[in-house]
Amino acid sequence: MKYWLFILMLGGTTAIGQPLTLDKVNELARQNYPLIKQQDLINKTRDISVENLQKNFLPQFSLNGQATYQSAVTEIKVPIPGFNFESPSKDQYKILADVNQLVYDGGVIKQQKEIQQLNTAVEQQKIEVELYKLQERINQLYLSVLYLDEQLVQTDLIKKDLETGMKKVEAQVKNGVAFKSNLNVLKAEYIKADQRAIELAATRKGLLETISLFINQPIEEKVVFEKPVLAETKVSMDIRRPELAFYSKQQKLYSGQDKLIQARNLPKASLFFQGGYGKPGLNFLKNDFTLFYTTGVRFNWNFGGLYTAKKEKELVRINNEMVDVQKDIFLLNTNTQLKQQQSEMEKIEQLIVKDDEIIALRIAVKEAANAQLENGVITANDYLREVNAEDQARQTRITHQLQLLQAKINYLTTSGNK
Repeated sequence: MKYWLFILMLGGTTAIGQPLTLDKVNELARQNYPLIKQQDLINKTRDISVENLQKNFLPQFSLNGQATYQSAVTEIKVPIPGFNFESPSKDQYKILADVNQLVYDGGVIKQQKEIQQLNTAVEQQKIEVELYKLQERINQLYLSVLYLDEQLVQTDLIKKDLETGMKKVEAQVKNGVAFKSNLNVLKAEYIKADQRAIELAATRKGLLETISLFINQPIEEKVVFEKPVLAETKVSMDIRRPELAFYSKQQKLYSGQDKLIQARNLPKASLFFQGGYGKPGLNFLKNDFTLFYTTGVRFNWNFGGLYTAKKEKELVRINNEMVDVQKDIFLLNTNTQLKQQQSEMEKIEQLIVKDDEIIALRIAVKEAANAQLENGVITANDYLREVNAEDQARQTRITHQLQLLQAKINYLTTSGNK
């Protein structure tokens, strides 16, 4: 149901009719891929977290109150002439308002904000890695359309050769120098070429619909897919894959965690003010409700974290080394893949040179057969055999050319230069 609703939604927009390029399709697919929305959500999460951390430097307020009754109170029973000490009441009341202003936290909040930024960078780069995989899928679909387009062109060429043969055989049939069965053989092959064109067009239409879903736009069936113009692929290209940036950002995150461990074990300092109302006040000998306050500087240094700091730092170091191992494995696998792809390109280039030689020979043979057919020296089946042989040679070259293009794109994609 969702699929058909999506198709109906696509139907309400203008179909793409202008020529498409591989870069354009990749760009549209990236813009419309649902994962791209997660980038904004990650940024919003970071902004909220950083804003909340920054508020730790705002004055912190608290309000407390208590009412108590105690079994005994301090009494002064020594008689002093001229003085009368009233003992405080056993029921006591107190309301306190505390204000605490952080002055120095050892850099904890600064490091926590830095870690939020680093963690966001890691999550964003993780999305880039996934989007790069999307590019590989789009490349495959695009190249499949190009392959079908080449097949359709070749089908038109063979139909023209068959039409040429049919005209000559028709003339021979009219002149009584050839059997009608010879003409029917060519007509049957022409119909088979039509069937082949129908199958290719239907497959192409299905690929266009798939690409339409990725780019969120309908595509006209007759739209032209331009063949990518690639820069020369070097044997020793630098690897620029998003995975490498991901590993680098992970290591920066671990470095930030190491600094946070240090900051947590530094002393803290803050200003405080405490105001209250109660009975008794600060003067416990005055048994009346009164206002009172205290203010000053508070210093705190918790040494408990020092017991685990060394092990925490060791864990961070181990995580950092694990990233190094993952990076080395990735580089090894990528370089191995690049070597294989380079060998594949060299092989296909050699095959295409041979394809051109074969096609040149097949064309010469077909043209000779064409002249022989016109003179009644060979039958339609003989001519058809040479036409099919040339067609097969051209099909093989089409396949090799597209394989070479795909190999080059794969090489550039694997190295991160596309």
